Amino acid sequence: MDRIYVEEDDKAIYVELKLLLEANGYEVVTAPPCELALIDINLDGASGFEICRSIRKQHSFPIIFLTARTENRDELMGFALGADDYIRKPYDSSVLLARMARLLKKREETVLKKKGLTLRLDTLRVSKDGKEAELTKNEARILSLLMKKDVSAKDEIISYMWDDSLYIDSSTLYVNLNRLRGKLREVGADDCIVNIRGVGYKL
Repeated sequence: MDRIYVEEDDKAIYVELKLLLEANGYEVVTAPPCELALIDINLDGASGFEICRSIRKQHSFPIIFLTARTENRDELMGFALGADDYIRKPYDSSVLLARMARLLKKREETVLKKKGLTLRLDTLRVSKDGKEAELTKNEARILSLLMKKDVSAKDEIISYMWDDSLYIDSSTLYVNLNRLRGKLREVGADDCIVNIRGVGYKL
C-alpha cells in the first residue's frame, strides 16, 4: 500500500482528502517516509514551499502542490523547488488520482530492488540496510541490468552499456565492474556480483 504524506491545515479538506485516498487504496501519513506527498502552500507556520525545499534535501519521492494559489509565479516557484506537479483547488478527484497514479508508476520504474539492494535510477544511488553509495551512470546501468535479469552475458552487458560496442573491449567492462563492486562493498554487499565462468554475471 502506497503511503501518501498530506500537508493540509484546512481540517475539512484534510478529512476529504484522507477519505478519498483511503477509499482508493492509499495510506495517509503525516510525515515521511512515504511514496508521494500532497502539500498545500498556505499553511500555518512553515509554508508549503519551505516544506518542499526541506524534503528535497533528503528525499526524491514525488511532490504535488495542491493549493488555492493560482498565480503562475507560484506554480513556477513550486517546480523550481522540486515539485513534480501543481494542482489548483478546487480539484477534481479523478484528475488528482490520475496524476498521482502517473507519478507513482514513474517512481516504480526508477526504483529496483533485489537481494536486499535498492537502486534508485533517478538519483544514481544504491542502498542496503541503511547504508548508501553514489554510483556513476555506467555503474548504475550495469547494476540495473543485473537486477533485472537472472544472468547477464558479458557481450550483453557491453551492448547494453555502449551502443557502439564494436569499439569497446572487455577491459572497459572490467574496470566498471570493479568500481561497482567497490561501491557495493561500501554498503555491505560484499561479493554481491558473481562471475559465472563462460556464462556471464549475476547478483
